[in-house]
Amino acid sequence: MFNDKQLQLLKYDLDVNRIRSRSKGNLNLSYLEGFDIIETANKIFGYGNWDYSISKLEQVSQETNQNQNSVICYKAIVKVVVHDLKHTAILSREDVGFGTGIAKTLADAHESGAKEAVTDSLKRTMRSFGSQFGNLLYDKSKNHQNRQQPQQIEQPTQQLQNPSSIPVQSQANQYEFSSLYNLGLRVIEQDNSFVVAGEDIFSKKDSIKACGFRWDASHKVWYLPKNQQQAA
Repeated sequence: MFNDKQLQLLKYDLDVNRIRSRSKGNLNLSYLEGFDIIETANKIFGYGNWDYSISKLEQVSQETNQNQNSVICYKAIVKVVVHDLKHTAILSREDVGFGTGIAKTLADAHESGAKEAVTDSLKRTMRSFGSQFGNLLYDKSKNHQNRQQPQQIEQPTQQLQNPSSIPVQSQANQYEFSSLYNLGLRVIEQDNSFVVAGEDIFSKKDSIKACGFRWDASHKVWYLPKNQQQAA
């Protein structure tokens, strides 16, 4: 089914630089991002030699949280099909994933929840192909973060900085804002606040505000004081 080069790539250890982490309660979760999974599949299997389809996508719950945000959960089943280079043989895999959308509007909550469920299902399906797709990250007995986090240096002043000016090594996901992660944004800890970083932020401002963030016009940044963090 797979040629020697593909088998060699599949057997490589997972590059720790691809691993992301976020906190959920008292747990530190390690994961690969959705775009990374797709890029890796294109690299190993080849463009046009694999595809995925959504077998099922359904809403499983809907409620309003204490901040009057809509909270909508979805379940998705994704099927992945991988072809050999001659397209004479195939392998198929299928798994389930879940996603939660949190937003002020129902439309945004539905969109975030559905996308997160499909991405989660795709990642869970692809992990059956081994470590290059994050299978070992599901082993909770191991510490997958081999890189030490940089030490936080207390600054004499606590002015907010624009996220684009923050060195990459100082960025970290300390709390889980799943609806923002699903939109391709990041949450960065900066002094006594969290700030939002990412591309095309203003088109996603409703989802950002739904998580309690406020706009600081002088520093051009969305921020949330730690002592005002809202429960998602």
